[in-house]
Amino acid sequence: MDVLPYFRKMETDLDISDDFHGSEGPIPVRRFARETWLPFQQAFVQSCLEAGYPADEDMNHPDSGGVGPIPMNNPEGVRMSTALTFLREVRHRLNLTVRANVVVRRILFEGKTAVGVEVESGGDVFQVEAGQIVLSAGAMASPQILMLSGIGPADHLRAMGIPVVHDLPGVGQNLRDHPIVAVICKARDDHEQDPLAPRTQTALRYTAAGSPDRNDMQIMASSFSTPIGGADPFEPGGVRIQCILELADGAGEVRLSANDPHTQPSLNYRYLEPERDRERLREAVRLSVSLLEHDAFGPIVAEIIQPSPDDLASDDALDDYMRRTVFNTTHASGTCKMGPNSDAMAVVDPRLNVHGLENIKVADASVMPNVIRANTNCTTIMIGERCADWLKAGL
Repeated sequence: MDVLPYFRKMETDLDISDDFHGSEGPIPVRRFARETWLPFQQAFVQSCLEAGYPADEDMNHPDSGGVGPIPMNNPEGVRMSTALTFLREVRHRLNLTVRANVVVRRILFEGKTAVGVEVESGGDVFQVEAGQIVLSAGAMASPQILMLSGIGPADHLRAMGIPVVHDLPGVGQNLRDHPIVAVICKARDDHEQDPLAPRTQTALRYTAAGSPDRNDMQIMASSFSTPIGGADPFEPGGVRIQCILELADGAGEVRLSANDPHTQPSLNYRYLEPERDRERLREAVRLSVSLLEHDAFGPIVAEIIQPSPDDLASDDALDDYMRRTVFNTTHASGTCKMGPNSDAMAVVDPRLNVHGLENIKVADASVMPNVIRANTNCTTIMIGERCADWLKAGL
């Protein structure tokens, strides 16, 4: 309950007013009204309801579960980011400087105390002094910057030619995300699709068979199937259902590729290594295929393109399909995880201070001990708001 006020503070829910939803925050939250759902979304919800899943009118409620509209912060199709909401309102303040096109090279330390940041801009390298540093670069760049600064697994830092300031083995470890495997369909020739219409409006949240983790799965209907990651394996004009593992057992890592802030770090998600992760995603794929057999999809879906009947013939074949096609939701988390001193892999304490160091906090999705069973946007904003209050209180 300590964080509920921060979730309420950030939002104005345009549909629901109760103790769990904000009404005066900078970020608007809405759900697509049922009468605006596209035919594929309508068919998806109908198939889920008739398969026995309950209707869920509020996925932001703590007891939610089932199928229904997804809460979104994009009125009129515009994603209301923190830049458009929080930052825009305070850019005029004289005590705030926002400087674009600046690359952080490393954090500067005197002993174990952070005293500034070395940055690069316009070809120049210079130092910025600071009494308190908050690293908020995300689950990939925050551990990268820490390691470039000599904070991280000592053996790895030495191998990269970086002097060790503080041996902190958890930096870059525990990479979490939401693996996705898609069921891709060819749409019927007479199924009209508006490329400007919303891609996603509804989803199903449920608990995998035998799982002790509530709502560890999500299946999302996507009214358009377009290339992902630069490839083009899909038929034009398709639709797809995305099977999302919301609480994977597996974890990956972020490591440096070079002692250079301009070089992307090495990312290894280690997706689908645990059998339980494969088992739950197999169940979701087979469930999606069975949902697509509902008559409501008849006027929309011509055929399932992927996975093929051969891919579905056995668990091993389906595992192979999933390994070939799995991708992420860009919900990376956990690489500077929060935890007590007794946890050797913890990077920050419960007030986001980096263990063993002074004057430096991390405030972004990297501090989550595990990825949450939902999109990470609002939880990350909550972390920032919480951090801001601690800074104002001198904590």
